[in-house]
Amino acid sequence: MTWLLVVAGAMIGAPLRHLTDRTVRARHDTLFPWGTFAVNVVGSFVLGVVTGAATAGVASAHTQAFLGTGLCGALTTYSTFSYETLRLAEEGARPAAVGNAVASVLAGLGAAFAGVACARAWWG
Repeated sequence: MTWLLVVAGAMIGAPLRHLTDRTVRARHDTLFPWGTFAVNVVGSFVLGVVTGAATAGVASAHTQAFLGTGLCGALTTYSTFSYETLRLAEEGARPAAVGNAVASVLAGLGAAFAGVACARAWWG
């Protein structure tokens, strides 16, 4: 049953990542990978909420598998983040590459902490 929940979450997360990335790229014609940045930050926040809910005892193992592993696992993308950062550096945009690495890590951690804090506020 758990693997079906992971697959179901991934079936939502992967297309959502693709559509979000395309939408953001269509609106922002820049070198910086805003689409990947956005999905990683949003995914970090959702995973923080799921983690906080699990800690509070209100998120079942099935919820964690569906949302945490499936949805967030397919929505977020470390490999694309790494590739895009490397591509920026190789194309001579080293400040943008460093900015992407630093901003992605800090924003992702901040979003995860914010998600946990929201979960604590909602469920104690």
